[in-house]
Amino acid sequence: MSLLAMAGVTAGYGGANILNGVNIEIEAHEIGVVVGPNGAGKSTTLKALFGLLTVSAGTIRFDGTDITNMAPEKLVRLGLSFVPQEFNVFPTMSVHENLEMGAYVRRDSFGHLIDQVYGFFPPLKEKRRQPAGELSGGQRQMVAIGRALMTEPKLLLLDEPTAGLSPRYMGEIFERIVAINKAGTGILMVEQNARQALALADRGFVLAGGQNRFTGTGAELLADPEVARSFLGGGE
Repeated sequence: MSLLAMAGVTAGYGGANILNGVNIEIEAHEIGVVVGPNGAGKSTTLKALFGLLTVSAGTIRFDGTDITNMAPEKLVRLGLSFVPQEFNVFPTMSVHENLEMGAYVRRDSFGHLIDQVYGFFPPLKEKRRQPAGELSGGQRQMVAIGRALMTEPKLLLLDEPTAGLSPRYMGEIFERIVAINKAGTGILMVEQNARQALALADRGFVLAGGQNRFTGTGAELLADPEVARSFLGGGE
């Protein structure tokens, strides 16, 4: 049984569909990557999955449960965590306080999880008393991902985790995502840096016009000349 199965999902805003039958399926502990041109419906797919907009057709199943149009707070308790592209940290709170906020649904001790986050992101431990708003873009992204890990998700949803980052930080974030995955957390991420992301992917999904255009392993998609010509561009 797949950890996540989105089948024929249609969704949008104000009656206008952005997604027109999207299908995504990944197994537990896999990295799934969604790529495609601007306006393809990539971020909308994550929002539909996380209950942030209404799915009008199709189904979403997570770990055997139908979660179609389920409220985000319920999804967090089931094992989903979402890191949006923007406004994903509390800028006036310290790094440590941001991580504590990530544990808001927990009723048990979570010190070991904070230690685990600092293990994934050593720079954060050195800056744990610093306001998150004073950090570099790459370090703020580390805080956002770390906070999402505080619920011990089965699947971590990442919307453009390397957007606007320098090549150095982009590489570092990708390395940390692989480490988090190897430690047992499934990943589904939307990425503009398609070549680099597909190189890490167990499964890749190329969207265009709110529909699947190509689906395969990351290696298969990178090797497909039509995918390369149409969606990967020269420099990506």
